[in-house]
Amino acid sequence: MKDLMRIKCLLSSEIETLINQQIKKEALSSAIYLSMASWCNRNGFDFSAEYFFKQAEEERQHQLKFFKYVLDMGGTAISPEITNIKQEYNSFREVFEDALDQEISVTQSIKNIAARCHKEQDYVTLEFLNWFFREQREEEYKARRALELFEVIGEEGTGRWQIDKHVGQISYDSEAN
Repeated sequence: MKDLMRIKCLLSSEIETLINQQIKKEALSSAIYLSMASWCNRNGFDFSAEYFFKQAEEERQHQLKFFKYVLDMGGTAISPEITNIKQEYNSFREVFEDALDQEISVTQSIKNIAARCHKEQDYVTLEFLNWFFREQREEEYKARRALELFEVIGEEGTGRWQIDKHVGQISYDSEAN
């Protein structure tokens, strides 16, 4: 029966495994962003807290998009267990450095899935991943711009307050959308 079910699944077991790993990575990202929102809130960075709450919800939506794709393709989507989320940060800037690192990690993971899809000629999944590549371009851009605020504004005096105020205003508007 297992072989019959695999025949009915439009994903290879390798790609299904990679997508399930991506589901976990998206869930992890959501949890990390919630932790960042909590830290920002506790430290008086209300605009940044709101920014990270929105990021957490976006990552959860990405997780669900991957989850539903696996199911739609006849595979088995796995609900991940997420533990050991960092709760404390040494600085306001560290929160945004970690956010950029997380986005870069997610992009690399999606690129790894795409590389496997090319190898297997799984063009259906490749087409599905294109939406995520556009999304990651935006997410990395916003994370980089947030970090640039630390350089442009500086943290002295009211700098962190100004940075916090500007974080929520970062947007990505590209003709290439």
